[in-house]
Amino acid sequence: MDERRRGAAPWQGQWPVIGVVAVGGAIGATARYGAGLLWPTAGGTFPWTTLTVNAVGCALMGVLMVVITEVRSAHRLVRPFLGTGILGGFTTFSTYAVDIQRLVEARRPALAMAYLAGTLLLALAAVWAAVAGTRALLELRRRTA
Repeated sequence: MDERRRGAAPWQGQWPVIGVVAVGGAIGATARYGAGLLWPTAGGTFPWTTLTVNAVGCALMGVLMVVITEVRSAHRLVRPFLGTGILGGFTTFSTYAVDIQRLVEARRPALAMAYLAGTLLLALAAVWAAVAGTRALLELRRRTA
């Protein structure tokens, strides 16, 4: 009989995935917190730390996706650990939203709008550039091997 018909929870059997996402998330969030401690942003000023963390995290996600989908197959827990866990915990689009709110409250709406649009464009550009760059490096490596 199907487990779902017997009342099994839909996430049952997913404990390894949940575990690696939790551990990876803790690692990523700790790294992000450390970045904030090393490079604090004063209130009402442009949040360079959050912008940088999100751009770097997006770029790393682009590299990761090329490597695990085009270079070699990875264990089923690699993507949840590295992508959802570490990079999901490292990037901070919730802080991005709070940063926008704080800039508006500090009567800096133009800066808030520039940050809102700039982060979206930079994040997308970082993923694209990382994917393209990783593919180009892999192609160069194949040609010289």
